[in-house]
Amino acid sequence: MEHIVSPTHIRAVGNLPKIIKEFVGWVNTNSGEVSIAKMESPSGWTEPGQTPEFDEYTIVLRGMVQVKTKRKTFEVRAGEVFIAHKGDWVQYSTPGEGAEYIAVCLPAFSPKIVHRDL
Repeated sequence: MEHIVSPTHIRAVGNLPKIIKEFVGWVNTNSGEVSIAKMESPSGWTEPGQTPEFDEYTIVLRGMVQVKTKRKTFEVRAGEVFIAHKGDWVQYSTPGEGAEYIAVCLPAFSPKIVHRDL
């Protein structure tokens, strides 16, 4: 058993500063099985597209997260979830008022397996 008292702040990739608070994962708990992080993303933030080797579950708490895939663009709003499957290209952004959301990655997020577009 483990009691995690506080997250580790991680620098985000993207055009604007975004707050990442990792509660579980490689950085905060040295765990590669799963990562759980709270994101606070400003209005106008976007990151490069990626083709990760993990499934990512995005749970929007406030605002709207725009998720682009090869086939469609989704607007995921507060109270909704988006599931991106490993091996599929995806790009996240917050073009509206910004957003707060939880990201859960299985296995844990790692820069080595996210495979961001150059």
